[in-house]
Amino acid sequence: MPEQDTEKITIRLPKRFLRVIDQLVDADYYGSRTEAIRTAVRELVKQAPDLLDSMDPVERISRERERKELDTKRYLSP
Repeated sequence: MPEQDTEKITIRLPKRFLRVIDQLVDADYYGSRTEAIRTAVRELVKQAPDLLDSMDPVERISRERERKELDTKRYLSP
């Protein structure tokens, strides 16, 4: 990705998310944390048109976020 097409940002993520990202990097699924996060953001942007097509996009996004949080909690629970 050309440097002029990107912007550096700083984010805070829960440690449990970073553990999963690190496991994916350690397993060579991604080359770095940056690559994993960039891929996740790219997938979110790809889904955005579907989310925006709903009658109430704010509610749809909120429900999707809740569903993903529940899925993540199930995946990350000890």
